[in-house]
Amino acid sequence: MLPLFAILFPLWIVLNGSLATDVLITGLIATLVIAAGSRGSLSPLTEFRVTPAALWAVPRYLLYFLKELVKSNLRLAAVVLSPELPLNPGIVKVRTRLKSRMGRLLLANSITLTPGTLTVELQDDWLYVHWVRMETDDSEGATARIVAGFERYLEVIYG
Repeated sequence: MLPLFAILFPLWIVLNGSLATDVLITGLIATLVIAAGSRGSLSPLTEFRVTPAALWAVPRYLLYFLKELVKSNLRLAAVVLSPELPLNPGIVKVRTRLKSRMGRLLLANSITLTPGTLTVELQDDWLYVHWVRMETDDSEGATARIVAGFERYLEVIYG
């Protein structure tokens, strides 16, 4: 509860742009209610490993995600703009080594946020991913192509 409150209350202040007493009291009450109501739910701080390696992995993960986001946008744009429209859609089954719920959730969302892929289902160690331009239907090959890069950082951050 406290970590979520520690994020929400300063955000409230920044978004309101005021340190007036009524704004602070309203923000305090609202963020406490939200933080208390969110107990047991997943937040990015749930299961976060507070270690130097994890703290270093966070910016590296964000940079890797941005790089993959740009690459996948360019690849998908090339497919859409191509007169042949070289699509090969399909659903592939990929495996994750991540054990934490938050790590798996962030992996699934990272895959979904990169154009051309969409996580359809997350079941235990397996993710079912719709791939617009399927390069392989082999589970190991697809795992290496789609999951491994994100997983390398998320494993350090969340386990």
